[in-house]
Amino acid sequence: MDYQPPPFFSRGPAPLVRLGFFVSLAVLLMVLDARFRYAESIREVLALLAYPLQRVALAPSELFGAAAGFFTTQVALKKENDQLKARGLLAASDLLTLEALRAENAQLRRLLDARERVPRASTLAEILYQGRDPFSRKVIIDKGSRQGIGAGQAVIDDIGVVGQVTRVHPWLAEVTLITDKEQRTPVEIVRNGLRAVVYGGGDKGTLVLSYTATNADVQADDLLVTSGIDGTFPPGLPVAKVSKIERDAAVSFAKITCIPSAGTDQNRQVLVLSREADLPVQPTEAEPRSGPAPKQKRPRK
Repeated sequence: MDYQPPPFFSRGPAPLVRLGFFVSLAVLLMVLDARFRYAESIREVLALLAYPLQRVALAPSELFGAAAGFFTTQVALKKENDQLKARGLLAASDLLTLEALRAENAQLRRLLDARERVPRASTLAEILYQGRDPFSRKVIIDKGSRQGIGAGQAVIDDIGVVGQVTRVHPWLAEVTLITDKEQRTPVEIVRNGLRAVVYGGGDKGTLVLSYTATNADVQADDLLVTSGIDGTFPPGLPVAKVSKIERDAAVSFAKITCIPSAGTDQNRQVLVLSREADLPVQPTEAEPRSGPAPKQKRPRK
C-alpha cells in the first residue's frame, strides 16, 4: 500500500484562477451597486465605523497643523501690531502738527484783523525764544533793524498789548513784556476814564496798578486799556483786567492786582507797531515865546 506524507501546506486553486475570480466578482458587485444601489447602506455603516479610526489617525497631523498655525498667527499678529503702532505714532504726529498749524493760522487771521483795527503800520514778527535772564520777562523776535524795527516800538497781539521793543539787533530784537518788573504802561479804566500806570509783576505774570489812592473808583473786573498819553501805544488797546483789590486805611495807596489781557505767554506771532508821528517838542523857559515882541520904553529927555 502506497503511503505519502501529508503536504505541509494545503494547495487550492492556482493564483491566476483566484485573481480572475475576484476580479470578476468585483466587477459584478460594482455593476450591481451602480444599477441597484444595494451596497449604499453597507458603505454608510462601514464609514461610520471607520470615522473614529480616521480621526485618531489624523489627530497628530491636525494637532501639528494647529500648533504651527497658532505660532504663525502670533508672529503675524505681532508684526501687524507693530506696524499699526508705527502708523499710529505717525498719525498722531501728523495730527499734532495739523492742530498746531490750525491754531497758528487762526491766530494769524486774528492778527490780520487786529492790524486793520490799529491805526498804525505794523510788522508781523515771530517770537523765537525767551530771554536768557530768568529774572526778567523778555522775548526775542525774528525781526530787527534790517526790517525797520527800532527801540521803543509797541508790540501787540490779536488781544492786546504784549510789550515794547527795548533792544534791536540787525536781524533780531528784544521785547520786554508788560509783565516785567521794569516795564511801565500808561492805562485808563474804560468804565470811568481814570488814568493810571501799571507795573509788571515779574515772575508772577501779573500786573500791579500802583500809586492808586485807596478811595479811587476802581472795581474788580474793570478793563484797563492804553491811554495813549505816552506816544508809544495807541489809545484803546486792551492791557489787563482788575482781578484783586486790597484797601488798607493805614496805607495811602491801594494794592490792585491785574491779569494781562494779551497772550504774553501763549502766542508766537505778534505785531510790531510803527512809531507815531513826531510829537511837538515841549517848550522850555529858555526858548522865546511866540507872539508880538514887547514894546520898549523910550528914555525920558
